[in-house]
Amino acid sequence: MQVQNGCSIHYTTPNESQDAEDTAALIENAKAPSQCCSARLHLAIMMFLGFAVVYGLRVNLSVAMVAMVNTTDSRPTRNSSIVYACPLPPHGKDNGSEPVTPPDQGPQYRWDAEIQGWLLGAFFFGYLCTQIPGGYLSGHYGGSIFLGGGVLGTAALTLLTPLAAQLGVYWLFALRALEGFGEGVTFPAMMAMWARWAPPPERSGLMSLSGSGASSGAFLALPLTALICQSWGWPAVFYICGGGGCLWAVFWFLLVSDDPRSHRRISEEEKNYIINSIGSQGTGHGWSLPLVPMMLSGPLWAIIVTQMCSNWAYYTMLTSLPMYMDNILHFDLKSNALLSALPYLGALIFSILSGYLADFLIGRKLLSITAVRKLFTITGLLLPAACLIPVGYAGCSSVLAVTLLTVSSTLGGTSAAGVFINQIDIAPRYAGFLLGITNTFGTIPGVVAPIVTGYLTEDHSLAGWRNVFWVSAGVNALGALVFTVFGSGRLESWALTEEEQAEAKRAASFSS
Repeated sequence: MQVQNGCSIHYTTPNESQDAEDTAALIENAKAPSQCCSARLHLAIMMFLGFAVVYGLRVNLSVAMVAMVNTTDSRPTRNSSIVYACPLPPHGKDNGSEPVTPPDQGPQYRWDAEIQGWLLGAFFFGYLCTQIPGGYLSGHYGGSIFLGGGVLGTAALTLLTPLAAQLGVYWLFALRALEGFGEGVTFPAMMAMWARWAPPPERSGLMSLSGSGASSGAFLALPLTALICQSWGWPAVFYICGGGGCLWAVFWFLLVSDDPRSHRRISEEEKNYIINSIGSQGTGHGWSLPLVPMMLSGPLWAIIVTQMCSNWAYYTMLTSLPMYMDNILHFDLKSNALLSALPYLGALIFSILSGYLADFLIGRKLLSITAVRKLFTITGLLLPAACLIPVGYAGCSSVLAVTLLTVSSTLGGTSAAGVFINQIDIAPRYAGFLLGITNTFGTIPGVVAPIVTGYLTEDHSLAGWRNVFWVSAGVNALGALVFTVFGSGRLESWALTEEEQAEAKRAASFSS
């Protein structure tokens, strides 16, 4: 037993770990400073806004592409004319209103479904490259410079989107890949920062709040993109979104610090609470890493596989849902964007609620950390899968299809308190690097899913989209099974600091 300024930290010995529910440090503090107006809550809100920005930058192309593509082109595609699976409204997709994108409000391009799929997946080619380096450097130096710089770089590149589209498909593909390259460091940097900022009893709530900015960004960006397209033309989407990201970066660098020790406006009470609660796990990991034990860690591979499975459905909806609304259900641009955004509103609410509920269950010792992570992961993967399958059989019933998609994504928000923050349970000190690893694998579906969707739906048929939803549901179910069997919330032995290892040896020798 180790005591620091009123906080008791208990480490189980290797022999005890087999019987303990979770081998993570158990922190007990009689009086924790309120989160209200605290520096750690302020950090969570700034992260929330930052991820809202980056996800807005990520998804705006999904809606803008509906306006960018010339759907009135009468030329055959792959030697066959498009046959719509569902009948068009009496006055066409725009229901008799003004044309969605008048000629003077932005050029249009002749991109078929396959090209659109490649362009929507281009972002993830770059995103794959910087996850691990970003997590490693964030864990050593601190994450604020990488998170802020990633958002700023992505926003600045977004400003060049209209020029790249005018130059050609290859230029736009390269630009989107570069945007992904810049944004790839953001989530690992977030995890590295919370390893130093989030007291263990508050991890689920703070991290779910900050990460839910992604759902908020998708929810706001989709309808706003459509509104901007119709009001000022699609090029304005990228100028406004890029400018907003640059503005956020200014406030981030002015207000945020890597560590509570260096924060200029934190109270002494809160600083001591955070530092003493986290203990030695709240320090940088240095240059050396236990790579071999990491590679052999079953719980880490459980996170990797489960995130890949969960992200397949998520990225399919994120990048391809506007195309489904357009090609199958024939919503006009404004309705398309609004209905495509609805699922993310539910996910935003459920992800925040699940985080604080998880903290409640862990804090009251109603369930172990392992049980909580598995509970929210299973709920967040199996229930959405059950809702996705009927979408493929909803036919042309737009109300039923939109309702099922909304319920599916809403229930998926509960996984925010499950597998997606599990890295900080098993190895807090290396959490940023581990998130880089898991997100690198988890980004592969972001590359592959839009391309697969493009191939499956190139004939714009209901059968093609039915296959898309079946594949997404099946992959989700596989992820739930893997995490149920192999997932864990225990602190891995290779993640212990030298101080913790020495304490565990002393405890073992004392007990013997």
